[in-house]
Amino acid sequence: MNYSVKEKGKYKYIQEGEGDVIILLHGLFGSTGNYTELIEGFKSKYKVIVPILPIFDLSPRELSMVSLTDHVLDFINEERFESVHLVGNSLGGHIALMLTLKNPSVVQTLTLTGSSGLFENALGGGFPRRQDYDFVKKVCENIFYDPKVATKELVDEVFETVNTPTKGLNIIVTAKSAMRHNLEQELHKIETPTLLIWGKEDTITPAFVGEEFNKRIKNSVLHIFDQCGHAPMMEKPKVFIPILDEFLTTEV
Repeated sequence: MNYSVKEKGKYKYIQEGEGDVIILLHGLFGSTGNYTELIEGFKSKYKVIVPILPIFDLSPRELSMVSLTDHVLDFINEERFESVHLVGNSLGGHIALMLTLKNPSVVQTLTLTGSSGLFENALGGGFPRRQDYDFVKKVCENIFYDPKVATKELVDEVFETVNTPTKGLNIIVTAKSAMRHNLEQELHKIETPTLLIWGKEDTITPAFVGEEFNKRIKNSVLHIFDQCGHAPMMEKPKVFIPILDEFLTTEV
């Protein structure tokens, strides 16, 4: 499903529904399309916002985990949201963690799924054969337990990204910055109610990473989905949505 993208100054985002605010943060190779099921599942009760992270808009010199986190926080402040529910997948989870650590008062709940921030395997070893479409397709399929989730549209988007020099460079810069911003020593500071949802077959941030987050974040609960890879909200939306819905309802 296609949603209209709003533009306000430096911010680009999808917004659907009304009510308390849920902000969905996509991953390094992710896009707003990764959250179609969640948008549809929550827009009747919440204001659902999916910011387009400026990974390809900033120069390599400006781009970092700090600048991406500040971009999201500035957006929250610009919109004058007093509190939000943050949901982040992969890199988006990492940004959600950094934002929560920087300004915990604005984060009502935190949901991480396949989040980086502790440990992550390099996606496809940096795409050494990026001009090989079949190789990129295989890498995309390996993100999921069910390779069919890697649609042609998704593979085409990743292939275009890694083969556009400016975009490819920004992907590398962002990935390196994420590796440098390991949060192992800071997670104990988080007191925000936290939901952790992981795929048992996640090869990027394996299930033990979710278990480690669960140990280090005091007020957290962990769910591990069988037959599921790095993006549970895409592979298991019928299980993901009720769990998240109950969590948000309980913590409001």
